[in-house]
Formats: sequence, C-alpha cells, structure tokens
Amino acid sequence: MADTLVAMRWLDRKWQKVVEKKLIEFEVEPFGEIIVHGGNDISYKEADSAARKERMKQVTKVVFLLNIIKIGKWACLNASILVVVDIPEGITRIATSSFASCSSLKEIKFPKSLTSIGVNSFYDCSSLEEVDLLHTKVQDIGGWAFRSCRSLRTMKVPDSLQTLGGCVFKYCFKLVPSAINVSDYRDATSKVVTYLRSIQ
Repeated sequence: MADTLVAMRWLDRKWQKVVEKKLIEFEVEPFGEIIVHGGNDISYKEADSAARKERMKQVTKVVFLLNIIKIGKWACLNASILVVVDIPEGITRIATSSFASCSSLKEIKFPKSLTSIGVNSFYDCSSLEEVDLLHTKVQDIGGWAFRSCRSLRTMKVPDSLQTLGGCVFKYCFKLVPSAINVSDYRDATSKVVTYLRSIQ
C-alpha cells in the first residue's frame, strides 16, 4: 500500500510538471486571460518579445492555478489593461517585475500568506492608488518595487516588515511628502519604517 501511495504521488508531481510545460509551450489560456502556475518564471527575452507584448495588451484577467506558492518573474509584465488582481492564499512571494508596467492596475488584493515582494514587482503601475499589506506577513520589499507608481497615495505595512530595498517609492509623488528624499531610501532604517507606519 505504501509503495502504491509513493507511486501515486510521483505520478501526480510528474503530471503537474507536464501540464505546466504544455501551458508554457502552447499558451492555452483563453483570450484575455493569463494563467499563473508553478513553473511560470520566464526569461526577460521572452517577456520583452514583440509577440508577448502584443499578447499582454489583451489580458484583463489573471488566473492562478492551485497550490502555487509564488508568482514568477515577469509573469504579467506589460498587462496594460489589467485593472484588478486578486492574489490567492498560499502565495508567499511575488518575484521580480511580476506586475511591472501594468499601467491600468488599480486594485491588488494581497493574501495573508505573503512574505516577500520582489524587485520591480509593481514598477510603473501608474494607476495604483493604494497598497494595503497590513493583514499580510510581508518581511521584505525589494528595490524599486513601487517605483513610478505616480498615483499611489496610501501605503499600509505590517509590523512584520523588516527590510526595504533601494528607491522603493521613488517617483511616488503623491505618497511621499516633498520633505522626504525618496531617492535616499536604502535599507529599512527605523526612520523609514516609522514613516511608512505613520501614513497608514
């Protein structure tokens, strides 16, 4: 019986990899949707290709497959008409440039399970007005994560936050008072963290 269970688990993992591989190879998503799955780290060359850019212009919905724990690099880069993203529970990490240049993105629902936001994750999401991480377990926010989010007015962070990368809020003119030099942000010094908490 034990051998049978081991074999079933192996087949299940193997099948999941096959499905993910086919999704990547053939992009069988419905029109207007992008599927985010466990193997969705793509190269920048692919993400920046003319074909990919053209396809991402049509994306209005992000579909997350079950049991994934991260959103991979450049997963939704340049999804310029995407407005709302509801990230499901279980996801702990948003990787590099996952939602960069989603210029129409206005609302992001973050899961409680989230612990890390990567470099450039929401770079140039120019319509984003609020980021609420209070209910999450976020410990680090990578450099440039919200750079050039020019409409960002509210940033709520949890007590679990420990580190901030460089220039996280550079060019977020509506978020940071002119007295704060955002270009000087490096690590999560107590001064920066205290400031972020003060604007909740």
